[in-house]
Amino acid sequence: MFRTRITELFGIEYPVLGGCMQWITGPEFTAAVSNAGALGIMSSAMFPTQEEFRAALRRLKGLTDRSFAVNLNLFPALRPIDNRLYAEVILEEGGVAAVETSGHRPPEDIVAMLKGGGLKLMHKCVNVRHALSAQKAGVDAVTLFGYEGGGHIGDVSTLSLVPRAVDVLDVPVIAAGGIADGRGMLAAFSLGAEAVLLGTRLLMTRECPISGLVKENLLTAAETDTVPLLGSVHNTIRVIRNQAAEKAAELESAGADFQDILAIVAGSNTRSMLERGEVDLGVLACSQSVGIIHDIKTVREVLTEMVAEAEAIARRLASADRV
Repeated sequence: MFRTRITELFGIEYPVLGGCMQWITGPEFTAAVSNAGALGIMSSAMFPTQEEFRAALRRLKGLTDRSFAVNLNLFPALRPIDNRLYAEVILEEGGVAAVETSGHRPPEDIVAMLKGGGLKLMHKCVNVRHALSAQKAGVDAVTLFGYEGGGHIGDVSTLSLVPRAVDVLDVPVIAAGGIADGRGMLAAFSLGAEAVLLGTRLLMTRECPISGLVKENLLTAAETDTVPLLGSVHNTIRVIRNQAAEKAAELESAGADFQDILAIVAGSNTRSMLERGEVDLGVLACSQSVGIIHDIKTVREVLTEMVAEAEAIARRLASADRV
């Protein structure tokens, strides 16, 4: 079993975090990830008001007695959220092991609020400069998100990004982007990471609350079936290639007005796509690792098999060294 600073920090069985995914990681799925031995991370941005978020948080606490985290989204949004209000709810309700911020550097007042309340803090970013800034701000761990990943990406691969971060950071590093099995997990550990974050692999689990049609469509995808969008507005996201993504890429390449692109990539389209199974209706964040995922399993099966595979490879390599 892999024990790291991350498993100790969050009191989790496996050095694995379930990635925060908009419209997906609500209370039920977050609890499923935590109950399987990883650290589930609930999206706060799914809930437009403080009271809706409070109700979701209470529901989550009723579904698991394991550690879980909440994500505060600091990326630019069409419907801006005052994360200070959500931080207040987290502190008032209690029971949250950690808060993950993603996007811009976490504001000092929010860091002070949460740290003062005894919470552990993580920050997810796509380059080492931002990781160092987050460490300076006082976070307890940093997730480095590589170019292969689904969702908001930078321009450096996980293979290059993680060891560079490990070399310069004092806090533990979590590797994300393109990791979907034990091979990727062990590779991340060999680079110095102390946990991995999974997103796309968890989309194809039995508990994931998206249409089965979407899951089956993802199972047919290859590693070449994703596309980066919105680089022209410096907010690049990697999504599965479908009719909506191709149309958005075509408009972006032609220099179309951003509102025309937004009409396609809007979150309301994605939400409808996930709920109704209309696989070409919206854009869905998806990693290049989609090409190595071939089945739908429970979250627990995904985690136990991933760890067992990583341990088996480690033993085989150690044995080879002695020959």
